[in-house]
Formats: sequence, structure tokens, C-alpha cells
Amino acid sequence: MNQKTQAYGEREAREDLVAALRSAERLGLAEGVCNHCSLALPGKPGQFLINPQGLHWSEVTPADLVIVDADGKHVSGKHAVEATAFFIHGRLHRASPRANCVLHTHMPYATSLTIIDGGELAWASQNALRFYGRVAYDREYNGLALDDAEGDRMAAKIRDADILFLANHGVIVCGPTVAYAFDDLYYLERACMLQVLAHGNGKPLKIVPDEIASATRAQMDAERQQADLHLAALKRILDRKQPGWRNG
Repeated sequence: MNQKTQAYGEREAREDLVAALRSAERLGLAEGVCNHCSLALPGKPGQFLINPQGLHWSEVTPADLVIVDADGKHVSGKHAVEATAFFIHGRLHRASPRANCVLHTHMPYATSLTIIDGGELAWASQNALRFYGRVAYDREYNGLALDDAEGDRMAAKIRDADILFLANHGVIVCGPTVAYAFDDLYYLERACMLQVLAHGNGKPLKIVPDEIASATRAQMDAERQQADLHLAALKRILDRKQPGWRNG
């Protein structure tokens, strides 16, 4: 886990989170100027970086990120933060030390499963198997997350999982680093896309047996260095396609 070293500081954290935001937008995982992504601030327990309200993810720079705490206090930054971001991210960071990075999106294929009655990620594709035993579901839609109670309710639903499907809403992906969380976000959407496309054929899905699914997930866990390589590649792409993204 290369990011979790003593050398990993605020500047690198800011660049990693911006790389995730811009790459998510470039890959069609963002929605307008909504949704939010956060990262625990290195060396500052209880504080985290989050994208500002009103900026499109394609235009966010490291300097635009805002520092807030789990109580919803604006610590520093020139922009405001969307209200729901405080209550979702603040409560998740507080509830789970494992949730170092929290990505919340309404990406289309994953969100489509949340608007199906009883919709779940099926263990039918290799992409899906990386999430075997790591997924939780919030079956109740309670409107916008505008208070601590709703944030706490979501945090209680995710428990020891890394992925939370929010009924009628979207998904939350948590991880120890930006690289791990973004890699999961990307492959979660790919897995959901395959499932939705397969359902369109009107034929039953070919489900992988639990024993094979569990073993495959373990194999994938042993290859998580791919996540760091993925983020590094995304940064190189941004350097070519969006020069100046690191400025500010």
C-alpha cells in the first residue's frame, strides 16, 4: 500500500483525489456537479479532503479541495461543501477507520441496480467476483442525507463491507487509499454494466458457485498492486489530456 507511508503527505493526497475525480468524470462515472469524494487528511486525524460544491469534476484542482472535519466544520478552503457531503462522508469516516477514502457516485449501471426491487450484484462475471463478500445494501430510501441520523444510518448499513448500494440513489465505495477505492469504483461499474447488458438478453445469468467466487476474490486480493498501477496510469493520461490538472 504505497500511499500509506510516512512520505505520503497532503500534496500527494490532494493530487490523488483530484486524479480520481477527473478520471471518474472522463469515464462517465460523474453526474453534473453533484456527488462527492473524500480522503482522510494525512497527519490530521478527524479531518478529510473533499471536493467543493458547484465545481464540475473535470475542473477541480488540488487547491480547490476543501478540508472539513467529521462534525461538519469547514476547516479550510475557498469553496463551500454540499450539505449532504458532510453527513454522508463525515459519519462514514468517523464510523470506520478502514474508510480512509470514500467515493459516492450515481454512476449509471451501478445505480440502475438500486432502482430494481431486490436488485443485487450477481456473482456472474469475473469483475463482480472481486466484490464477493464485500457488498452491503441499504434497502430503504429516506430522501436526501441532510442530518446526522441519516449519515449514521448509512454507516450502520455498510458495517464491515467496502461497497454500499443505496436504494433508489447510488453507491458508496470505501477503501484504504484513493487507488484502491477508485479501482473498485471502476470495476464495480463494469460489473454492473455486464449484468445489466446480460439481463437484456432475457436469459438467466450463469452464477459462479460460492466456493469458486470466494477463491477468485482471494486471488484478486493478492493482486491489488494493480490498483496503484491503475491510478498511476490515469495520472499519466491526465498529464497528456488535461495538462495543468495538478496546478493550484
